[in-house]
Amino acid sequence: MSLPFFYTKDIDLNTTQVVLDEDTSKHIVQVLRMENGEQLQLTNGKGVLLTCEIADNNRKKCTVTAIDKSEIVNRKSEIAIAVSLIKNNTRFEWFLEKATEIGVATIIPLLCERTEKTAFKYERMKSILVSAMLQSQQAWIPELKEPVKFTTLMGHASASQKFIAHCIDENNKTPLSAQLLNSSTSKLILVGPEGDFTKAEIEAALKSGFMPVSLGNTRLRTETAAVVAATLLCIA
Repeated sequence: MSLPFFYTKDIDLNTTQVVLDEDTSKHIVQVLRMENGEQLQLTNGKGVLLTCEIADNNRKKCTVTAIDKSEIVNRKSEIAIAVSLIKNNTRFEWFLEKATEIGVATIIPLLCERTEKTAFKYERMKSILVSAMLQSQQAWIPELKEPVKFTTLMGHASASQKFIAHCIDENNKTPLSAQLLNSSTSKLILVGPEGDFTKAEIEAALKSGFMPVSLGNTRLRTETAAVVAATLLCIA
């Protein structure tokens, strides 16, 4: 049985003892009813994983001692997805959760010409990533960027393989799965808003070296397309 898994950002490989915050302490002591001497795992979301033993099960300031330390390599560190914000926050949050579970390294909220909602609650979105990381017991949180305009991203996209998934002119696109190189190659894919990218945006992306790709034979919602793209990128 796996050990209980928690996140605390202020640890590294030199950490020997940690006093956990009140929320985490309450969960350990009052919800899980863990006692002194029992073990749990901590990660900082940046690859550090500590196996710890409870030294003082104080419900407000639980103290744990590191008994084993490891550093987990992020094997999908070169995978990024830029996806338009959508009107329904719940659907976008669902995407964030699934992208984290799948293992995407970087998530870029995109502001396109047809993006209808631009408000973005960064801290809430980050908390969803943390929860998904813990649920899937990973040691890496995706890097969540602040929302960026489509035109701005065009001038800063530097991945080795760059793709744009859109619904215009299906005959001039190839399946994403057929275009992927080996897993060590950096990859970025763009997924547009409800209503798709405009023709001008698609043309700008093509001029910037993005390859038009298909994600299947059906019309997908933005968040579904983003999850399909994330899956294909991460299993390549």
